[in-house]
Amino acid sequence: MGDHADHFEIVEEDRLRASWYALLSHLLSAPPQQVTLNMVAGLSGDETDLGRAIKSLSDVAVRSRPEGLTEEYFNLFIGIGQGELLPFGSYYLTGFLNEKPLARLRDDMGRLGIARADDVVEPEDHISSLCEIMAGLITGEFGEPASLATQQEFFDAHVGCWAPRFFEDLEAAKNAAFYMPVGTIGRHFMAVESQAFEMAA
Repeated sequence: MGDHADHFEIVEEDRLRASWYALLSHLLSAPPQQVTLNMVAGLSGDETDLGRAIKSLSDVAVRSRPEGLTEEYFNLFIGIGQGELLPFGSYYLTGFLNEKPLARLRDDMGRLGIARADDVVEPEDHISSLCEIMAGLITGEFGEPASLATQQEFFDAHVGCWAPRFFEDLEAAKNAAFYMPVGTIGRHFMAVESQAFEMAA
């Protein structure tokens, strides 16, 4: 994250949450390069559902090569015409791209002082962008760490309402090998986040 985060004391639990969002954002934004595969291969999991999914991803990262993952990523998310999956909130919520959920997201981003990076061509409701925003809200990337209530409001409005279904679809996608455990991690992490927000409410 950026320099802003250095000015605030962020509890370890929130640092961990932000790191999960950041990892998902990174893996879903582009095909992983060797440095990312090396990092993922070094992850270790425990006996929780999330931990076992991490171990699965670590194992598949050891066997993966960037060239193969470029093809897998293309087939899953880009495709000729379109990929196997469309990782956009508008599509999951309405069946179409660039619909009202995207407009509502842009309104909320403006209210929170979040601007789309100049080099990003995808609409802001791409799953990678939303995970990046959640990480930034937690760490203070956009000025100062957002309150838990603000985080929950954004999560409920723009992430929790569709991302669990996307991650389930990613787990089951026929083109997903490396990305199958990414889907499992995302599904379990979304459930953990939803439960934590409910308990804190």
